[in-house]
Order: sequence, then structure tokens, then C-alpha cells
Amino acid sequence: MDHATPPGAVHRLVDTPGGRIHLVEQGTGPLVLLVHGFPESWYSWRHQLPALAAAGYRAAAIDVRGYGRSAKPAAPDAYRMLAHVADNTAVVHALGEETATVVGHDWGSPIAANSALVRPDVFTAVGLLSVPYTPRDENRPTDGFARIGGDEEFYVSYFQTPGRAEAEIERDVRGWLAGFYTGLTGGALTPAEHARLFFVPPGARLADRFPTGPLPAWLGEAGLDVYSGEFERSGFTGALNRYRNVDRDWEDLAAWHGAPVTQPSLFLGGSLDASTTWMADAIDAYPATLPGLSAAHILEGCGHWIQQERPDEVNRLLTQWLRGLR
Repeated sequence: MDHATPPGAVHRLVDTPGGRIHLVEQGTGPLVLLVHGFPESWYSWRHQLPALAAAGYRAAAIDVRGYGRSAKPAAPDAYRMLAHVADNTAVVHALGEETATVVGHDWGSPIAANSALVRPDVFTAVGLLSVPYTPRDENRPTDGFARIGGDEEFYVSYFQTPGRAEAEIERDVRGWLAGFYTGLTGGALTPAEHARLFFVPPGARLADRFPTGPLPAWLGEAGLDVYSGEFERSGFTGALNRYRNVDRDWEDLAAWHGAPVTQPSLFLGGSLDASTTWMADAIDAYPATLPGLSAAHILEGCGHWIQQERPDEVNRLLTQWLRGLR
């Protein structure tokens, strides 16, 4: 067992129609599928795996397609939302289960929400961390992102051109990740500095506004070693291709335009996370968009990496919510 794997957890590769998915699982009981975001891996759930197992659940944290040891299809459109939904569904069945609760963080949150939306027969409850649920609306996503930046370029727009962000990041994977993780950690920057992180001036790089200095306590050198090792092997194209499919997702999900996610749901956000503050309107809309919401908590002083910055609090709230489902 490598030092990154929680004691008692096991690595597995499962075959799905879209290719292999690597996961780490622990425990027995009702299945809880854990879906990470950008730029992360199954390792983002290292604190939740043993906690969920101890609470009587079978927790399975995947490497999302394009990441880590999972399949990395070459075609950019292989990373559309419906492909991720299909992967999640196939993983549940490959683990011998019919249904699961799905919990996602960052990009994993919309992947989890859409898994519940598209396959309510499989995903009977959904937990959303950091990124609120927003139903499909009438605006093509890239048009909206292009308007946000003004004279500067919003990071999602910056990520659209294949190879462009890769050229920046892969020059110094470890250093880039260190700056990105630190910048989105609660309290690492002033609110104004934090807001500027997401915009690229003409001719600049995203990393030009990243903080330097000590790593956040939740990460440390050992954690950064794990993440940077994964991305040194995998590269960043698969991870970035998720951003390059936002318009395809909008087209693919036309049949679910404006649709609420009706299953029992949970939302956890950080008070110092741009995803929570910029998308406050989405949270306010939850009575209509998440009518099954049974718990929502904003953790004061917490940034974007919520389940790593505040593992004990997230584990308590997550297991409390899961027990309520029973």
C-alpha cells in the first residue's frame, strides 16, 4: 500500500463502456460514490473514505475520466457531461450495486447533480460540495463566460483552446498546483486578490496572480507530492477537456432545460469560496431547483477545498445527512 491510501482502503480498476475507471473503496453498506473536481483525484476524499466506512457505508472515490489511473480518451468530446454520467452509472453496476448516493466536489458537483438528474433510477440522493446546482438555462455557456471578463479573460474561457493552458501548467506542474491550491484556500488571500485569481490579463498567464509562500496546512508537501505525481503522469488535457465541453453539455441537456433535482440533497460550501459567493443566487434558488434539499451549510472561514480544509466538519455533516436518508 502506498502512503497516500487510507489504511483499510483498496484500489480497484473497473471496466465501463467508456474505458477503465480507477477507484479507491472502503467499507461495507450502502454505496456512496465520491466524485472529485479540478485539478484533483480520488485522493481528495482520503479523509472521507475511512469516516464513511466507520459510519456503515461503502465509500468509493473515483478518478474521474481523464485523471489519474482512469481512461483518458483522446477525443475532446469524450469528456461531455453525459459521458461522466455514464461512467458513474457503470461504476455503480460494476461494483455490484443497483443504486448509490453520489457526492461531488467542484466539477464533481455538477457531475453528481447531472447524474441524479439523468439517472434518478440509479442515484437516489446527491451531495454537492462547493459548487451550487444550476439548471440548464437559455444562455450558451461560453457566451456567458466571454462576457464576464471585460478587458481580462475569465479562466474558463482561457481553458477553452486545446493546448493553451497545458503549455502554461505542464512547464511546472508542482509549482502551478501549489499556487492554485493555495490561492483557493480560505484566508490565503484578501477577497480582492482572490477575485482576481480567476481572470487573465492580455498576454499574461493564469499563474501570474497565484500566491507564493508556504503551502496550506491541509495540503503540505506530502499531499502536493501525491497530486503533482498524478498529473506528471497523466498530463492536464483530460482534466481541461471538461471545461471544453460546456457548450456540448448545454446542447446535450436540452431535454432537462430548467429541471430541478428532486432527490434528497445536501449542499456544503465555504464562506470564503468564490463558487459560493459568486453563485449566491443559485443557492437562493434551491427551494425551486433542489426541492429535496434536506441540509445546507456554509462553513465560516473555509475556502474551496472544503472536504480537505475541514475534514472533521464535513465528515460529521455528511454522515449525519446520510443517516437521515435511512
